[in-house]
Amino acid sequence: MKPLNQNVYNFNAGPSALPTAVLENAQQELTNFQSTGMSIMELSHRSKTYENVHNEAITRLKKLFSIPENYEVVFLQGGASLQFAMIPMNFLPKDTKAGYIMTGSWSEKAFKETTFFGEAYHVASSKEDQYRYIPEISASSFHENDAYIHLTSNNTIYGTQWKEFPETGQVPLIGDMSSDIMSKPIDVSKFDLIYAGAQKNLGPSGVTVAIIKKEFIEKANNDVPTMLDYQTHIKSNSLYNTPSTFGIYMLGEVLKWIELQGGLNAVAANNEEKAKLIYDAMDESNGFYVGHARKDSRSLMNITFRLQNDELEKKFLAEAVEEGFVGLNGHRSVGGCRASTYNAVPQEACLALSEFMKQFQQKNG
Repeated sequence: MKPLNQNVYNFNAGPSALPTAVLENAQQELTNFQSTGMSIMELSHRSKTYENVHNEAITRLKKLFSIPENYEVVFLQGGASLQFAMIPMNFLPKDTKAGYIMTGSWSEKAFKETTFFGEAYHVASSKEDQYRYIPEISASSFHENDAYIHLTSNNTIYGTQWKEFPETGQVPLIGDMSSDIMSKPIDVSKFDLIYAGAQKNLGPSGVTVAIIKKEFIEKANNDVPTMLDYQTHIKSNSLYNTPSTFGIYMLGEVLKWIELQGGLNAVAANNEEKAKLIYDAMDESNGFYVGHARKDSRSLMNITFRLQNDELEKKFLAEAVEEGFVGLNGHRSVGGCRASTYNAVPQEACLALSEFMKQFQQKNG
């Protein structure tokens, strides 16, 4: 049961597992990157060597994610949490409203930040059912003159995920994809802005990716502090100030790894297989394990569930740690259990967890 080829089975929700091959390559290059005699962390961000790393990461991201030519890619800092404020600062005029689709804690946080800068409203919400599902959206759910509609594509705490994104017509659509970006192919052209913290599927914490439609940028408010203005970072190729050079290097290496897996179609198929192993153990348990998310809204990235009582849950989590499983505790705000099965979590780990779940049920059911 215990892992054979690594120290633990890492199911942390973020920062999360990174591909072993990427970590090993970074280890080899750590003290002497490309024969410079220096670590990537010691290189000037203005150097040609680092500039190549930086630009290759952007190019690789555009290619893998099929980002259209009329979009810009920028690397920022401050995580998705800073984006919650930057977006209304740049794109919410005083005479309009922003619509937020409420599917969990992160959409709540994004909504709260928006109210400091302008008017926002709830397009739809599943809060009344403890965020167990993704609400349905139609044209009557929002206003034609809204500044934008915002959604969170995957909800790490509650374990729900959008399967099909809503059609918003002429109203710009913005997506926080921090926890499922690059886990499957999507139609980027449906969105005017996509943003994501890197620490789930793209690399270590410290880098935030923003993918922005050029026509949307043209509508941005120009009366914004320099560092909070997207145009500052677009015009400087994300090099206005010192970026997270090591984080961007690692992001590029993770993208190379995704290419070696066969691209996003192959990654998506693997993610479905991994999640199925754990969901099957839940569904076949006759109620011993109870999933939080409604079946039609289940996430392939964060699998949330409860056991029949708190004592049994504590025992499950304690024994899981003994068997080498890390990060299975649910978020502190909701409790329970959560297995985060991001791209770099190997199928071996998910199979081991499903077997552990079955064995634990046999002993305690």
